[in-house]
Amino acid sequence: MRGGTSRGPFFLASDLPSDEQARNRVLLAVMGSPDRRQIDGLGGAHPLTSKVGIVSRSTIPGVDLDFLFAQLQPASDKVDITPNCGNMLAAVLPFALERGLLAARGDTTTARILTLNTGMQCDVTVATPDGHLRYSGDARIDGVPGTAAPVKINFLDTAGSVCPSLLPSEGVRDHIHFATADGQTHQVDATLIDNGMPMVLVRATDFGISGTETVEQLNANQALRTRLEALRLAVGDKMGLGDVSQKNYPKMCLVSAPTQGGTIATRCFIPHVCHDAIGVLAAVTVATACVLEGTITQGLAQPIEGLQRSVTVEHPTGEFTVELTLDPRDQQTIISAALLRTARPIMRGEVMIPADIWKENTE
Repeated sequence: MRGGTSRGPFFLASDLPSDEQARNRVLLAVMGSPDRRQIDGLGGAHPLTSKVGIVSRSTIPGVDLDFLFAQLQPASDKVDITPNCGNMLAAVLPFALERGLLAARGDTTTARILTLNTGMQCDVTVATPDGHLRYSGDARIDGVPGTAAPVKINFLDTAGSVCPSLLPSEGVRDHIHFATADGQTHQVDATLIDNGMPMVLVRATDFGISGTETVEQLNANQALRTRLEALRLAVGDKMGLGDVSQKNYPKMCLVSAPTQGGTIATRCFIPHVCHDAIGVLAAVTVATACVLEGTITQGLAQPIEGLQRSVTVEHPTGEFTVELTLDPRDQQTIISAALLRTARPIMRGEVMIPADIWKENTE
């Protein structure tokens, strides 16, 4: 299924091994990792198309579905179930309806979904006119061609999804000293934040670029990528994440002033490749930084007022709008974040893996 700007196979949890190590070996075989082309599996040779969704009915009162997200990488043998993925989340309810885990509940169907990776809950709504799931519609999201029926996601509690808190360093801005492998030392101001996705936000100009470069230009800039990775490794402990050298987070995000009428411009790395767009929860986290006083976005982001704030995050292929609701008591606490995605099934059937992989995992 495609979920937002990501894609990957979805499975019923009951169709996979219950043992985590066994399940991981099966998923690696399914996707064809490790191999940069993923030629022997379903992976699309890119982190955005190396994702897996695992879904089951929930046994928790008030929750309809449990969702486990797995991030694979083309050239790695790691299966990471630590972070969330808001894009793949958009496909969970359609998948559940397709597979009969839930029944449609009128012209629209809303389900509460628990993301097992971090314990995050959200309400997802899809169009089900006359009790039938509909994929066609007029909703458009940047990074996906054409239009489709909207998938509305309302995140209920995303602060500190992986980190200990929204601002794990206990400040809105940190001055970070770090060194690259060549022995050179650097320093930069950064905002370390997690409102659904652990992120390191830095100003593009502090890295000698404008922030308007193309994805291809940024991926070809090895010096920039080396500095970003050195910074990422340096802040792991400060964010309560420990050694992040083998982790897919925190994501790195270069911010700059908007150029297309939005609130802030971004270039995100996930974490080593520049994203063609921006992840759902990365957008929520960046948007949150834009409404907090003193973050690295101050002076770059267009000011927004009120308890309901619409933050438009520009990215290389368009924009992503997040609707934030602030607590009226302090206007610094995010009560909820709502956004729109689209999703659709691409194929259904069986994926074949070597027999010895499955045998190995069931013994």
